[in-house]
Order: sequence, then C-alpha cells, then structure tokens
Amino acid sequence: MKKANLSVRIIGVPPGEAPLWVREKWVSLELPLTRYATAKECFTFGVLSQPGSCLAQVWGVVRGRAERVTGYVVEGARAIEVLERSSPQAAAWWREHAPQYVAPKRYLVFHHYVCELVGA
Repeated sequence: MKKANLSVRIIGVPPGEAPLWVREKWVSLELPLTRYATAKECFTFGVLSQPGSCLAQVWGVVRGRAERVTGYVVEGARAIEVLERSSPQAAAWWREHAPQYVAPKRYLVFHHYVCELVGA
C-alpha cells in the first residue's frame, strides 16, 4: 500500500545501537512516511554495526546477522531534520556517528510497537 500524507508518531523509545539518550529524543516526534503506509517486514542492521557495502549486507543477511524487523520506513535525512528541531544534540550524534543515514535515499526503520500511525 502506498502512503498518502501519512506519518508515524514515535510513542516509545526505539531499540537500537544509538545511545539511550539519543533514542529517547525520538519519543513524541512525528515522522513522515515516504515509502509505505503500513508496517513492513525488513532485514535491518544496527546503525553502528551495519556492513559498509551492499554485497556485505547481502552476505550478512545470508549468514543470519541481520535482524528481521516489522516497522515503519522513514527517510533518514527527513527524520534527522525533524529530530534537529527538538534536539540539535541528538541530530548531531546521528551526523557524526551514522552519517550514512543522513544521505539521500537512505532509510530508517522504526519498530511497529514504538509507532502510532497518524493521518489514516
């Protein structure tokens, strides 16, 4: 299902490799959905431990090193822009430690159980 001006509100602290204080800053933010209007099952890696190349990522999936997550897909750069407005320090952490997620056409996946669909 394609999205139609939908977003998700983060209602719980997302799990992940970012420090707890950074992950806590996502709570209550509303992030625009850019790919799908429903939660999708995806293979994901940690933001700090993700393999660097596409081939290494495929190999990681084959070897069972990726986590299967049901979640909402948001564009990383747009999500960091939203985060910047409420917590410049948390946005700076992302830009310094996980800059690949701030690049165009890169996505973050927020677990479905920490999200609430808005605009449905």
